[in-house]
Amino acid sequence: MKKLSKSITLVCFGFGLAAKYFVKELLRNKYKIKLITTSRSKSSNNKFLNINYKNFYFDNNNFDKKILKYILNASHILVSIPPGDRKDFVIENFYNEILLNKKIKWLAYLSSTSVYGNHNGKWVDERSKLLSNNDTGINRIVAENEWLKLNRYHLVPTRIFRLSGIYSPERNIFLRLAREQVRYVKKSNHIFSRIHIADIAQVLSKSLIYSKPGEIYNIADNLPCPYNQTISYACNLMGVKIPPFENFKSSNDSEMKNFYKDSKKVSNLKIKKDLKVKLQFPSYKEGFKSILNNIFNR
Repeated sequence: MKKLSKSITLVCFGFGLAAKYFVKELLRNKYKIKLITTSRSKSSNNKFLNINYKNFYFDNNNFDKKILKYILNASHILVSIPPGDRKDFVIENFYNEILLNKKIKWLAYLSSTSVYGNHNGKWVDERSKLLSNNDTGINRIVAENEWLKLNRYHLVPTRIFRLSGIYSPERNIFLRLAREQVRYVKKSNHIFSRIHIADIAQVLSKSLIYSKPGEIYNIADNLPCPYNQTISYACNLMGVKIPPFENFKSSNDSEMKNFYKDSKKVSNLKIKKDLKVKLQFPSYKEGFKSILNNIFNR
């Protein structure tokens, strides 16, 4: 294996939690990073931790053209902007620059396990059929295929990462319980996978060393389970009552119906085997305890 350079030029299309935790993980692993980001905010010079970085405006098909020269010189690219209208906006706007850049060593597209759709509570892995029949999942499938074509036909070193439901110290069930935003619904055979944001960062960091272009990787923890099970556990940790029960069948809430329509257990065996990942939070139990400890120790 070639010795990996610890100096990288990283362009993050979107600089949300996943990208921030990834950069934090790279710094922890002693990488030197030249960082360029995009957001819907106006272009500006910013600072994140000890990194001075440039942020460029990018919103759908509108963007600051000054970013083009940085895309042409990136060694690593992280795409976490969701697609829409059956297209990926990064490919739509920066296709030529990505193809012209021969310095790219790693390009990661953050997708979602929503592409699998409903598998009636059975296990899915990276080879499973993509059965999503809603706009969110279909948009993801279209975008994945576009990114994989760049690898297949133009040798752009693309990797696809399918993320399960994300929780973090910043966005979690305890905050939603405190705001009375949690809905307690029981539905038979509804199984859902999740992942702590720190483990997403770990997987992405390990993938710089061990992943292969053109590959797809699920990011999920070891314990898929019904959502109401995690609610009960969180309520017990907090010492609060479980929210009132809601009847799934009689509800007219289309967003809730969509969430509970899909049931599957997402396998994480590939990231453990191929990327040498050992999860920091193997299940929601360890993750929830860590988050609650941090809240009380602030």
